[in-house]
Amino acid sequence: MNIAWKEIKKNKVRFMILGSIVFLVSLLTFIISGLANGLSQDNAALIKDLPNGQFYMSKDANETYNMSRIDSSIQDKMLSKQKDAVAFSIQMGFLNDRAGKQQSVAFVTSTDSSLFKNVKKGEIVLDRSMEDKGIKIGDTLTNNQYSGKFIVKGFVDQRKFSHAPVAYINMDAYKEIYRVNEMQLIFVPGGDSTQVAGLQSFSNNQFLNTIASYKAEQMSLNMIVWFLVIISGMLFAIFFYMMNVQKIGLYGILKAIGVKTSALFKMMWTQMLFITVIALVLSVSLSQVFNMIAPKGMPFSLTTDTTVQLSIVFLIIGFIGATLSGIQIKKVEPLQAIQQGEI
Repeated sequence: MNIAWKEIKKNKVRFMILGSIVFLVSLLTFIISGLANGLSQDNAALIKDLPNGQFYMSKDANETYNMSRIDSSIQDKMLSKQKDAVAFSIQMGFLNDRAGKQQSVAFVTSTDSSLFKNVKKGEIVLDRSMEDKGIKIGDTLTNNQYSGKFIVKGFVDQRKFSHAPVAYINMDAYKEIYRVNEMQLIFVPGGDSTQVAGLQSFSNNQFLNTIASYKAEQMSLNMIVWFLVIISGMLFAIFFYMMNVQKIGLYGILKAIGVKTSALFKMMWTQMLFITVIALVLSVSLSQVFNMIAPKGMPFSLTTDTTVQLSIVFLIIGFIGATLSGIQIKKVEPLQAIQQGEI
């Protein structure tokens, strides 16, 4: 420990450069991860906030929710057998506000359930983001495919689907707008997957991956996050490898006077831990500040769990990178290393 600290003080610039790079990479990783989480909520909060359970859609829909149609007899049978089950439908559409301007929304309707807002005919409940567009409780909204009008009865928090605010409407209004009689999906909270003739079941995560925009978006962002994590591990391996090459003579002398290889590894791990912890403390602090001051319209959400998980991953990757670079320490022969020259 003492030797590790003395070397850090002696080679401040080298360790500061490595620490700065780790800080920048980890900060970028936290920011992108927060963006991925924020976009995930903005894309599918309606589904993500549901409890664990099973989603059912028709097999001939080819895992495309908006092509699914649940036969009414199957729906009635499942809802009668599963007390908490709910049938619901989602379709993208638009509303005309008081000024005649079209607002994109995701229309949602469902059977009676505490999991979804149930509204009366002629009423509508919107995601709270619609308030920012000037819509208020009591406003009258219209849709070109609907003969009646919608009166805004309230707002709900964090209900988005496909980056559009959710609009809960009555089932009769939904059927009139989209000229359908069947519901698209059935959700059974906490239920184990059971085979139902003509239907295909999905867990929450599996269903999210059937949403094309969600899968593509999250895959791209998560790939960037893990790519940055791997880069940080490579940086540690390269940095300590170069340091170790320059210290072959020193390692030979230390081994000659009885210092064990394990002690040399501990010295390297201590240096890695010191650099990584300081870099992570700074990057976590800045990313949390950004989380608080991020513009309201930016889909950014960096949770404590995500921050802790990524920090642990960075420490593990740093440990692996430093250890791989230190394999040469084990191979150092004291006499041969000393003969190669002083440090």
